[in-house]
Amino acid sequence: DPRLEGWPLMSSPFPTTFIIGTYIYFVTSLGPKLMENKKPFELRQIMAFYNFGVVALSLYMTYEFLMSGWATGYSFRCDIVDYSRSPTALRMVRICWLYYFSKFIELLDTIFFVLRKKNNQVTFLHVFHHSIMPWTWWFGVKFAPGGLGTFHALLNCIVHVVMYTYYGICSLGPAYHKYLWWKKYMTTIQLVQFIMVTGHIGQIYIMDDCPYQYPIFMFIIWLYGFMFLLLFLHFWYHAYTKGKRLPKMAKNGIRKDQ
Repeated sequence: DPRLEGWPLMSSPFPTTFIIGTYIYFVTSLGPKLMENKKPFELRQIMAFYNFGVVALSLYMTYEFLMSGWATGYSFRCDIVDYSRSPTALRMVRICWLYYFSKFIELLDTIFFVLRKKNNQVTFLHVFHHSIMPWTWWFGVKFAPGGLGTFHALLNCIVHVVMYTYYGICSLGPAYHKYLWWKKYMTTIQLVQFIMVTGHIGQIYIMDDCPYQYPIFMFIIWLYGFMFLLLFLHFWYHAYTKGKRLPKMAKNGIRKDQ
Protein backbone atom coordinates (compact mmCIF):
# COMPACT_ATOMS: atom_id res chain seq x y z
CA ASP A 1 0.00 0.00 0.00
CA PRO A 2 1.79 3.19 -1.18
CA ARG A 3 -0.04 5.25 1.45
CA LEU A 4 2.26 3.70 4.08
CA GLU A 5 5.43 5.03 2.47
CA GLY A 6 7.76 6.25 5.23
CA TRP A 7 5.63 4.99 8.15
CA PRO A 8 7.56 3.61 11.18
CA LEU A 9 8.45 -0.11 10.94
CA MET A 10 6.71 -0.42 7.57
CA SER A 11 9.71 -0.48 5.23
CA SER A 12 10.17 -4.25 5.59
CA PRO A 13 9.19 -7.08 7.97
CA PHE A 14 12.73 -7.37 9.34
CA PRO A 15 12.49 -4.74 12.13
CA THR A 16 9.30 -6.42 13.37
CA THR A 17 10.94 -9.85 13.13
CA PHE A 18 13.99 -8.58 15.05
CA ILE A 19 11.84 -7.12 17.85
CA ILE A 20 9.85 -10.34 18.16
CA GLY A 21 13.01 -12.46 18.10
CA THR A 22 14.56 -10.33 20.85
CA TYR A 23 11.35 -10.59 22.87
CA ILE A 24 11.27 -14.40 22.57
CA TYR A 25 14.94 -14.68 23.56
CA PHE A 26 14.50 -12.41 26.58
CA VAL A 27 11.34 -13.99 28.01
CA THR A 28 12.39 -17.61 27.44
CA SER A 29 16.13 -17.47 28.14
CA LEU A 30 17.95 -14.26 29.04
CA GLY A 31 15.34 -12.79 31.39
CA PRO A 32 14.87 -15.89 33.59
CA LYS A 33 18.67 -16.29 33.80
CA LEU A 34 19.14 -12.66 34.89
CA MET A 35 16.39 -13.03 37.51
CA GLU A 36 17.52 -16.44 38.76
CA ASN A 37 19.35 -15.15 41.85
CA LYS A 38 17.38 -11.95 42.32
CA LYS A 39 14.25 -11.12 44.24
CA PRO A 40 11.09 -10.55 42.17
CA PHE A 41 10.43 -6.92 41.32
CA GLU A 42 7.48 -5.22 43.00
CA LEU A 43 5.70 -3.64 40.04
CA ARG A 44 2.14 -3.04 41.23
CA GLN A 45 2.11 0.71 40.56
CA ILE A 46 3.74 0.33 37.15
CA MET A 47 1.38 -2.51 36.25
CA ALA A 48 -1.69 -0.54 37.34
CA PHE A 49 -0.60 2.37 35.13
CA TYR A 50 0.16 -0.01 32.26
CA ASN A 51 -3.09 -1.96 32.49
CA PHE A 52 -5.35 1.08 32.70
CA GLY A 53 -3.28 2.69 29.94
CA VAL A 54 -4.04 -0.28 27.69
CA VAL A 55 -7.73 0.09 28.61
CA ALA A 56 -7.68 3.72 27.46
CA LEU A 57 -5.80 2.80 24.27
CA SER A 58 -8.24 -0.04 23.53
CA LEU A 59 -11.22 2.27 24.01
CA TYR A 60 -9.68 4.75 21.58
CA MET A 61 -8.93 2.06 19.00
CA THR A 62 -12.46 0.67 19.31
CA TYR A 63 -13.86 4.11 18.56
CA GLU A 64 -11.53 4.62 15.59
CA PHE A 65 -12.32 1.22 14.06
CA LEU A 66 -16.01 1.99 14.37
CA MET A 67 -15.71 5.46 12.84
CA SER A 68 -13.39 4.20 10.07
CA GLY A 69 -15.94 1.80 8.68
CA TRP A 70 -17.55 -0.65 11.08
CA ALA A 71 -20.17 1.86 12.25
CA THR A 72 -20.12 4.10 9.18
CA GLY A 73 -20.84 1.92 6.18
CA TYR A 74 -19.39 -1.58 6.47
CA SER A 75 -21.90 -4.35 5.79
CA PHE A 76 -20.26 -7.01 8.01
CA ARG A 77 -20.16 -9.20 4.93
CA CYS A 78 -17.98 -8.57 1.87
CA ASP A 79 -16.19 -5.38 2.91
CA ILE A 80 -13.15 -4.85 0.69
CA VAL A 81 -10.16 -2.62 1.36
CA ASP A 82 -10.57 1.01 0.31
CA TYR A 83 -7.21 2.06 -1.15
CA SER A 84 -8.29 5.63 -1.85
CA ARG A 85 -7.03 8.71 -0.02
CA SER A 86 -10.43 9.69 1.29
CA PRO A 87 -10.50 10.87 4.94
CA THR A 88 -12.28 7.69 6.06
CA ALA A 89 -9.88 5.39 4.19
CA LEU A 90 -6.84 7.18 5.61
CA ARG A 91 -8.37 7.04 9.07
CA MET A 92 -8.62 3.28 8.71
CA VAL A 93 -4.97 3.08 7.66
CA ARG A 94 -3.93 5.04 10.76
CA ILE A 95 -5.93 2.89 13.18
CA CYS A 96 -4.68 -0.34 11.56
CA TRP A 97 -1.10 0.82 12.08
CA LEU A 98 -1.83 1.85 15.68
CA TYR A 99 -3.41 -1.55 16.39
CA TYR A 100 -0.32 -3.24 14.94
CA PHE A 101 1.95 -1.05 17.10
CA SER A 102 -0.15 -1.75 20.21
CA LYS A 103 0.88 -5.40 19.93
CA PHE A 104 4.45 -4.35 20.76
CA ILE A 105 3.19 -2.52 23.84
CA GLU A 106 1.41 -5.69 24.96
CA LEU A 107 4.72 -7.58 24.95
CA LEU A 108 5.17 -5.96 28.37
CA ASP A 109 2.68 -8.53 29.69
CA THR A 110 5.32 -11.23 29.43
CA ILE A 111 8.21 -9.02 30.51
CA PHE A 112 6.33 -8.25 33.74
CA PHE A 113 5.94 -12.00 34.29
CA VAL A 114 9.70 -12.48 33.95
CA LEU A 115 10.64 -9.54 36.19
CA ARG A 116 8.21 -10.78 38.85
CA LYS A 117 9.53 -14.36 38.47
CA LYS A 118 6.13 -15.68 37.38
CA ASN A 119 7.82 -17.95 34.85
CA ASN A 120 5.01 -20.50 35.03
CA GLN A 121 2.88 -17.93 33.20
CA VAL A 122 5.32 -17.77 30.28
CA THR A 123 3.74 -20.67 28.42
CA PHE A 124 4.22 -21.61 24.79
CA LEU A 125 0.72 -20.41 23.91
CA HIS A 126 1.22 -17.09 25.68
CA VAL A 127 4.50 -16.38 23.88
CA PHE A 128 3.16 -17.69 20.57
CA HIS A 129 0.10 -15.44 20.78
CA HIS A 130 2.13 -12.32 21.60
CA SER A 131 4.67 -13.11 18.89
CA ILE A 132 2.40 -14.04 16.00
CA MET A 133 0.04 -11.07 16.29
CA PRO A 134 2.48 -8.23 15.46
CA TRP A 135 4.23 -10.34 12.83
CA THR A 136 1.08 -11.25 10.90
CA TRP A 137 -0.37 -7.79 11.38
CA TRP A 138 2.67 -6.24 9.69
CA PHE A 139 1.55 -7.94 6.47
CA GLY A 140 -2.06 -6.97 7.09
CA VAL A 141 -1.20 -3.29 7.48
CA LYS A 142 1.28 -3.31 4.61
CA PHE A 143 -1.08 -4.88 2.08
CA ALA A 144 -4.68 -4.67 3.32
CA PRO A 145 -5.36 -1.98 5.96
CA GLY A 146 -9.14 -2.15 6.08
CA GLY A 147 -12.10 -4.25 4.99
CA LEU A 148 -13.43 -7.40 6.57
CA GLY A 149 -9.96 -8.45 7.73
CA THR A 150 -10.12 -5.85 10.50
CA PHE A 151 -13.26 -7.17 12.22
CA HIS A 152 -11.25 -9.36 14.60
CA ALA A 153 -9.17 -6.32 15.56
CA LEU A 154 -12.31 -4.39 16.51
CA LEU A 155 -13.52 -7.31 18.65
CA ASN A 156 -10.09 -7.74 20.19
CA CYS A 157 -10.02 -4.08 21.25
CA ILE A 158 -13.45 -4.44 22.90
CA VAL A 159 -12.38 -7.60 24.75
CA HIS A 160 -9.14 -5.94 25.86
CA VAL A 161 -11.12 -3.15 27.50
CA VAL A 162 -12.70 -5.81 29.74
CA MET A 163 -9.56 -7.91 30.25
CA TYR A 164 -7.16 -5.11 31.10
CA THR A 165 -9.73 -3.49 33.39
CA TYR A 166 -9.72 -6.79 35.29
CA TYR A 167 -5.90 -6.92 35.33
CA GLY A 168 -5.73 -3.28 36.38
CA ILE A 169 -8.05 -3.84 39.36
CA CYS A 170 -6.02 -6.93 40.27
CA SER A 171 -2.82 -4.89 40.30
CA LEU A 172 -4.29 -2.39 42.77
CA GLY A 173 -3.99 -4.97 45.53
CA PRO A 174 -6.11 -7.34 47.66
CA ALA A 175 -8.35 -4.54 48.93
CA TYR A 176 -9.87 -4.26 45.43
CA HIS A 177 -10.24 -7.96 44.68
CA LYS A 178 -13.82 -7.97 46.00
CA TYR A 179 -14.78 -6.05 42.85
CA LEU A 180 -13.66 -8.93 40.61
CA TRP A 181 -16.76 -11.11 41.00
CA TRP A 182 -17.21 -11.00 37.21
CA LYS A 183 -13.97 -12.86 36.52
CA LYS A 184 -15.94 -16.03 35.66
CA TYR A 185 -17.54 -14.28 32.70
CA MET A 186 -14.19 -13.50 31.04
CA THR A 187 -13.91 -16.99 29.57
CA THR A 188 -17.40 -16.60 28.10
CA ILE A 189 -16.43 -13.25 26.58
CA GLN A 190 -13.36 -14.85 25.00
CA LEU A 191 -15.44 -17.71 23.60
CA VAL A 192 -17.96 -15.32 22.10
CA GLN A 193 -15.09 -13.35 20.54
CA PHE A 194 -13.62 -16.37 18.76
CA ILE A 195 -17.04 -17.65 17.65
CA MET A 196 -17.79 -14.24 16.12
CA VAL A 197 -14.36 -14.04 14.44
CA THR A 198 -14.56 -17.50 12.87
CA GLY A 199 -18.21 -17.02 11.90
CA HIS A 200 -17.63 -13.62 10.31
CA ILE A 201 -14.48 -14.53 8.43
CA GLY A 202 -15.93 -17.90 7.37
CA GLN A 203 -18.52 -16.07 5.30
CA ILE A 204 -15.99 -15.61 2.52
CA TYR A 205 -16.28 -19.34 1.70
CA ILE A 206 -20.05 -19.12 1.12
CA MET A 207 -20.32 -15.65 -0.45
CA ASP A 208 -20.51 -15.49 -4.22
CA ASP A 209 -17.85 -13.41 -5.96
CA CYS A 210 -16.53 -11.45 -2.98
CA PRO A 211 -13.65 -9.45 -4.51
CA TYR A 212 -11.61 -9.12 -1.29
CA GLN A 213 -8.10 -8.34 -2.43
CA TYR A 214 -6.08 -10.84 -0.31
CA PRO A 215 -8.08 -14.03 0.41
CA ILE A 216 -5.02 -15.64 2.08
CA PHE A 217 -5.49 -13.26 5.00
CA MET A 218 -9.01 -14.58 5.46
CA PHE A 219 -7.72 -18.13 5.80
CA ILE A 220 -5.05 -17.07 8.33
CA ILE A 221 -7.58 -15.17 10.46
CA TRP A 222 -10.04 -18.07 10.35
CA LEU A 223 -7.33 -20.57 11.30
CA TYR A 224 -6.13 -18.42 14.19
CA GLY A 225 -9.65 -17.77 15.49
CA PHE A 226 -10.66 -21.42 15.19
CA MET A 227 -7.51 -22.63 16.96
CA PHE A 228 -8.11 -20.39 19.96
CA LEU A 229 -11.81 -21.24 19.98
CA LEU A 230 -10.87 -24.92 20.42
CA LEU A 231 -8.39 -24.07 23.18
CA PHE A 232 -10.95 -22.05 25.13
CA LEU A 233 -13.65 -24.70 24.63
CA HIS A 234 -11.19 -27.26 26.00
CA PHE A 235 -10.64 -25.07 29.06
CA TRP A 236 -14.38 -24.52 29.47
CA TYR A 237 -15.08 -28.26 29.28
CA HIS A 238 -12.51 -29.24 31.90
CA ALA A 239 -13.10 -26.28 34.22
CA TYR A 240 -16.88 -26.14 34.20
CA THR A 241 -18.60 -29.03 32.37
CA LYS A 242 -16.54 -31.84 33.91
CA GLY A 243 -16.47 -29.95 37.21
CA LYS A 244 -12.73 -30.13 37.69
CA ARG A 245 -11.68 -27.85 40.48
CA LEU A 246 -9.98 -24.63 39.49
CA PRO A 247 -7.08 -23.28 41.54
CA LYS A 248 -8.33 -21.58 44.70
CA MET A 249 -7.23 -18.13 43.53
CA ALA A 250 -9.06 -18.60 40.25
CA LYS A 251 -12.25 -19.70 41.99
CA ASN A 252 -12.11 -16.58 44.12
CA GLY A 253 -11.86 -14.45 41.02
CA ILE A 254 -8.17 -13.61 41.43
CA ARG A 255 -5.62 -14.53 38.82
CA LYS A 256 -2.55 -16.14 40.38
CA ASP A 257 -0.07 -14.05 38.43
CA GLN A 258 -1.52 -10.84 39.86
